[in-house]
Amino acid sequence: MAEKRDYYEVLGLKKGADKAEITKAYRSLAKKYHPDINKSPDAPKKFEEIQEAYDVLRDDQKRAQYDRFGHAAFENGSSMGGGAGNPFAGGFSSAGFGDVDLGDIFSSFFGGGMGGRRRGGSTGPRKGEDTLYRVNVSFMDAVKGKKVVIPVTYDEPCSHCHGTGAETPNDYVNCPDCGGSGHVRTRQQTIFGVMEQERTCERCHGSGKIARRACSSCGGAGYTRVKKDLEVQIPAGIASGQQIRVQGRGGRGSGGGPNGDLYVEVNVERSASFRREGNDIHVDLELSFVECALGTSREVETVYGPVEVEIPAGTQPSQILKLKGKGIKDLRSGRPGDQYLHVNVRTPTNLNDRQKELLASFEEEEEKKNGKWWNRFRKS
Repeated sequence: MAEKRDYYEVLGLKKGADKAEITKAYRSLAKKYHPDINKSPDAPKKFEEIQEAYDVLRDDQKRAQYDRFGHAAFENGSSMGGGAGNPFAGGFSSAGFGDVDLGDIFSSFFGGGMGGRRRGGSTGPRKGEDTLYRVNVSFMDAVKGKKVVIPVTYDEPCSHCHGTGAETPNDYVNCPDCGGSGHVRTRQQTIFGVMEQERTCERCHGSGKIARRACSSCGGAGYTRVKKDLEVQIPAGIASGQQIRVQGRGGRGSGGGPNGDLYVEVNVERSASFRREGNDIHVDLELSFVECALGTSREVETVYGPVEVEIPAGTQPSQILKLKGKGIKDLRSGRPGDQYLHVNVRTPTNLNDRQKELLASFEEEEEKKNGKWWNRFRKS
């Protein structure tokens, strides 16, 4: 059997390449050697080699194992998550392509579609399931941001065996019962002839690998149980329903695969004073009809504290005044929204005789000046 080439060499990269460089190199080579485009006899094998190298180098944990142990860390091509042989047999698997946009690379090959039937029970390292945790925060904590502490329990990959459960990479070998496929076939004679059935291998539980010698640190489990209080930063400007991703704190992976992620979903409690619409704040402003008529200066609460606002003379009921830049800062750009003041005019009640007399005199003067008020709204 020919010796495998170095994964960095396969992708034409230096060992210190970052993820962007790895993805760029993979995209370019995948287009060049895809078997549906490149009809040369060695294209499928070349493409499989490129895919295998990318599957390892794009994953931080796999890459760390490879940098430390070389190809010994992954003895069988099936452990790369894409399956042995043609990686397109049985359809596409998200484990084989990670965060690469398949539509970008292969739309010209398949017309934008990804047909075929996905194979189940893929072997090799697999990422764990993502988990969800919901947390309540006050309105002002969502506006200004806050650190919260949440209790979490998760399985952390063993630092010695990196989740394989084997003492050394050489002790993590193909399962002898299934030959590394993760499945076993049985044949049974029936009245209809010989029937074949495929089932998950009971010895390796579908991983295709077993630990020939158990890890001395975790006893072969591949993980350690962790209970801790996790500090999570709630960013300023977050809204109800938005989530914060905490990498590697979800369900445990299998076969040396990484943990899933923890998603912290934020529920923002209502405010008695402020109403939020996007990044804008809306509040009601109670004014007397005298303040609206003559104008005044009022102290108004904002999410950043009180500010002095000039109410112009002649302000009308239901008029909306804008305080620019006094809304919530955008979660990504940091640019604040505005605050809107909805004017509500209070009509006085329980007037004494003097007040009634003054209002009557005011109405009389108003009519002399502008005529009966209802005539102003008649159509000409």
